[in-house]
Amino acid sequence: MTKEIEPNFSWTLLFFAWIIATIAMLGSLFFSEVMAFPPCTLCWYQRIAMYPLVIILLAGMIPFDKSVFRYAVPFVAIGWFMSLYHNLIHYGIIPQSASPCSQGVPCSAKYIEIFGFITIPMLSFTAFSMIAVLFYMIKKRG
Repeated sequence: MTKEIEPNFSWTLLFFAWIIATIAMLGSLFFSEVMAFPPCTLCWYQRIAMYPLVIILLAGMIPFDKSVFRYAVPFVAIGWFMSLYHNLIHYGIIPQSASPCSQGVPCSAKYIEIFGFITIPMLSFTAFSMIAVLFYMIKKRG
């Protein structure tokens, strides 16, 4: 009976990872296309890491295939490090001069700030972190 529960629980965790990736993708499109916030260079790099996850995770869910991690983990890792770097620039821990945003929109631009710390880069960091934790939980189970 335990063998039957494991794939279903793993599928559910993968489904939640897909939901998070989909919400992150739609949220970034909302900010740029509806709210007209132009994305900086680091935002584009994070989008490049997040958008394929929507398709990769969906393909891994139908039918459930654990080999999806082979393709998804590099995107999550790269996106997580990019979002961490972006947050360090955004909060002034790394100077703006160390940013790849030399032309156009600066990487430190704050379009939204909720509760004094929730910004667009923080939302991206949270999404990549949550997906990474879900991947860890799936791998730990099986």
